[in-house]
Amino acid sequence: SESSSRRRSWGLLVTAGVGGTLVALYAVVTPFVTPALRKVCLPFVPATSTQIKNVLKMLENRSGSLVDVGSGDGRVVIAAAKRGFKAVGYELNPWLVWYSRYRAWRDGVHRDTKFYISDLWKVSFSHYTNIVVFGVPQMMPQLEKKLEEELECNARIIACRFPFPCWIPDHTTGEGIDTVWAYDLKHSRGCEAKSLEITPETES
Repeated sequence: SESSSRRRSWGLLVTAGVGGTLVALYAVVTPFVTPALRKVCLPFVPATSTQIKNVLKMLENRSGSLVDVGSGDGRVVIAAAKRGFKAVGYELNPWLVWYSRYRAWRDGVHRDTKFYISDLWKVSFSHYTNIVVFGVPQMMPQLEKKLEEELECNARIIACRFPFPCWIPDHTTGEGIDTVWAYDLKHSRGCEAKSLEITPETES
C-alpha cells in the first residue's frame, strides 16, 4: 500500500513536470512558428555583419528617425543607434523584442532605441525618414504601396536581401544575400519634377 502510494506520487510529479515543460516549450516556440502560418511569411533570419555594414553605408550623411521593419533581435536598430540615430524596431515576436531591449541596455543605447511588439501592417511609418526592411518577395509589392502612401518625399528606404518590384534603386551595395538597395522616395515618386512644375503666378 505504501509503495503503491509512493508510485502514484512519483507519477503525479512526472506528469506535472512533463506538462509544465510542454507548456513552457509551447510558449517559447509559438511566437517563432506563428509567422510561418500567416498569409505573408516573414521568418526570423538574423542579419549578417556584412548586411549591417552595408545598411550603415547607405545611412551615411543621413539624419532623423530610423525604423527597422521586422527588427528581429534588434541588431540593425542597435547599430544605427550607435551611429547617432533615434532608432525604433517593430517585431511581432515578443521574445525577440524582449531580447532586443536587453541587448540595447547591454550595449548602452537603450535611451536611443525603442522596440515594439506589433504587426507591421498595423503601423504607420509616416513620421520616419529612414526605413530599413528585411522582407521576403511575397510582401514587397504590398509594402512598397504602403510606404509610398505614408512616407514624406525626404524618406530613404533601405531594402535588404530582396529589392522592391517597381522602384528603381538610387544606390546599391554588396552582393548575393548581402546586397542592399536604397531608394530615395523623392526620385521614386517624382517629387522634384512636381516641384518644378509649380511656378509662382505673375501679375498681368
